[in-house]
Amino acid sequence: SLLIDFLRGIGPEAELDESQVESNTTEHPLPDVQDSDTGVKTETGEQVGETVHKSTFLTSGEEDTVEATAQADLPEDIMQDGEGHLSALSYYVLDMLFIFSIVVKIMLMPEGHMMTMAFAIGLTVKELKYHFATELKVPSELIQISQSGRMVEDHRTLIELGVQPHGTIQLEMTSSDPENHPIRPVKPQQDYNMPDVITVQTFQDVVVEIERVTHRKAFLGGYRHKATETEYHHAAVQTIAKRKPIRGVGTFSRDTQTVTVKSQSQQCTNSTSTQMTKIGCYVSNMEDKLISPGSYITAAQYHSRRLRAVITLQMYTRRWQAKRMTDQLRQDRELRLAWMEREGRRKREEKEEQIKAEYHRRMNPQCRDDFALLYSALEKWRKEEVEHIDATLDGAERKAALCALLEQESQLIASIGRHRIAAGERNYDKAVQAFLEKCAAPKRWRAFDGKMTQVDTQYTIRAKELRDLYSSINLHYLNQEERLDVLLTLKHTVKEHDCKLTQNIVELIDREADLLMRGVKETNLEGLRKRISTLFLQYIKTPTFNPEVAKLLKVPQDPAQLRKNIYFCRGCSRYLLSTDFALTANARLVGKCRSCSELDNEARRREDFSHYKTILRRLRKTEAQRNTEAKITYLLQEQDLRYLVDVVWGAQSALSAWSDMHDLVMVRWDCQWEWSPWNCILLTKGEAAAHIKMENTEKAYGVVFIRNVKHKHTVAKKYFSKIPVMAKYLQEVDLQSATHGNLLVAKPIKTVTARILTTIPQAAGGKATQ
Repeated sequence: SLLIDFLRGIGPEAELDESQVESNTTEHPLPDVQDSDTGVKTETGEQVGETVHKSTFLTSGEEDTVEATAQADLPEDIMQDGEGHLSALSYYVLDMLFIFSIVVKIMLMPEGHMMTMAFAIGLTVKELKYHFATELKVPSELIQISQSGRMVEDHRTLIELGVQPHGTIQLEMTSSDPENHPIRPVKPQQDYNMPDVITVQTFQDVVVEIERVTHRKAFLGGYRHKATETEYHHAAVQTIAKRKPIRGVGTFSRDTQTVTVKSQSQQCTNSTSTQMTKIGCYVSNMEDKLISPGSYITAAQYHSRRLRAVITLQMYTRRWQAKRMTDQLRQDRELRLAWMEREGRRKREEKEEQIKAEYHRRMNPQCRDDFALLYSALEKWRKEEVEHIDATLDGAERKAALCALLEQESQLIASIGRHRIAAGERNYDKAVQAFLEKCAAPKRWRAFDGKMTQVDTQYTIRAKELRDLYSSINLHYLNQEERLDVLLTLKHTVKEHDCKLTQNIVELIDREADLLMRGVKETNLEGLRKRISTLFLQYIKTPTFNPEVAKLLKVPQDPAQLRKNIYFCRGCSRYLLSTDFALTANARLVGKCRSCSELDNEARRREDFSHYKTILRRLRKTEAQRNTEAKITYLLQEQDLRYLVDVVWGAQSALSAWSDMHDLVMVRWDCQWEWSPWNCILLTKGEAAAHIKMENTEKAYGVVFIRNVKHKHTVAKKYFSKIPVMAKYLQEVDLQSATHGNLLVAKPIKTVTARILTTIPQAAGGKATQ
């Protein structure tokens, strides 16, 4: 009825004739989907004008409902013609229902959130539910729409609810199942504050729907106001440009390949003139200047003057460059002298520290290397004395001097033995403490993030308790009560297991407690306490009482494991593990153990291998840093490196012939390949640092020096080719050499199982050994 009143309010001046109605009917047919692209677009891409919401559509059944509703509301003379069919005016009225739009404010209950959107005036409540069901993700059957507290039927249209065209209506929306399907507001973008609908006032009120922009506009530049600092940006087209289809055919434009040439003449606009005195015109000459001609300069004079000027500039420029060069050379010389002074001071300090360390090792020997150093020094002293006696004395005096020398040597050997016994006692306590610390150490592993994880098991906790108890019973300067408390704790600990060992410990504990109660002096109890400590250490080393110690014992608990890696020593006639034997890389038989070899060395040769051990340790450390998969350095022993240093390289630097073993290091000859006896060079520390930085050794050294180095590599290759484990490395080197053309390709090395006798010269001179 409101639409009828609106149509009737048009007036006689708005009456339409039959032709105009037919034309309107033709231009505005009643579509199934109302989606018009006409209207005005706002800055953010919205459509201005009387548009229909994109979600507004009519099915065939709903179209009949709207048509029936319109027929029921309009008078018969307007709706039907004489034959009972819909007239053109009725189609025009139905078209108007979907052209005019209104603002619908939906309040989402119970949260009270307000949503404002524009819809066609002829939209039904059912279609409204379909739209919000899609937006809010709620089934349309559960959505209930009410107006002022009263439910609205689905077949009713918005115009039936009493809203005028371009007007506003407020509705409430609830859910019939709020627990499972609650109605929640749609969350817009956080940085977008525009409302859903705005009203633009022109000659009439126009409802404008704001469309959300999903893409970011491109910045096309703009202007900035100098006074107010306000920025004005260029507007961009809101419609995304349609991309041209890729046809797969390359196209070219002639405009981009030709250059347009244009010729245009210009005339200077600055004109000058002169004025002279004549009849009828007077020009004053008070400011005139008298100019006299100078001497004439020829072209040769001009060029000679320019040449002298150029020479003068070059002279000062070259003087400036020479001064800069001399200043730079002077600065470099000062830096070089300062560096040489620092290096000299550093070398002197290192030498002093080395002498102090060696003196400390001789005065306070602690390990086997220290005692080997003492015996080596003793042998050097003995040889010097023998040479002096042979050179100065003869006959009975020589024999008497040799006997006195032998007596002095015996006294020195006895003194060294006493030092070894004292060091053994000190090292024993340290070894026991280190053994207990290993047993009590927690389980450790590195996690994926690089952090260390520690876990204590029941066995490590037990080992910690025994370690602490062992430390307590070995403490000195305890009073009587504290000592009795420690003995009582020890007694309760060992009484957990009943065996002969624990019975002996309990018996000794009771004896010491009885003697302490009798007031016996502590000096008289040292032997008893030593026995208790020794028996308790034996208790700790028993896997039955301390399971964590099983993996640290040298003698395995399983007798079947004794058959593996057990060898017989020909010197001490004992069966030992393979780790107790010092084997060279070319050894074919297991000879004497380490203890027998050291004892034989002290009694006969008295050689010091500490320098070779230091060189080998530095070599392994350097190779591990450069190549984590290096293997050859770990196959060599001290004896092999000694042969390589003394025999092959002559125990001196290949460049400077420096013979101090403390300053010599072994490095790669070709830094691109792994270190090996046939790819090495013996240099000092400073020479090695400079050699490693070289990219091409063939260009850095002379031809004669390179030939000498290659010859030494060939000698080392011949010696180490007898080692079966080195065969595969030698074959790899031959292939690499053949690829790069550095060395000749050798034949594959065949391993022989028969015993081979080779003559090896001694490093320090003397007879050869087979």
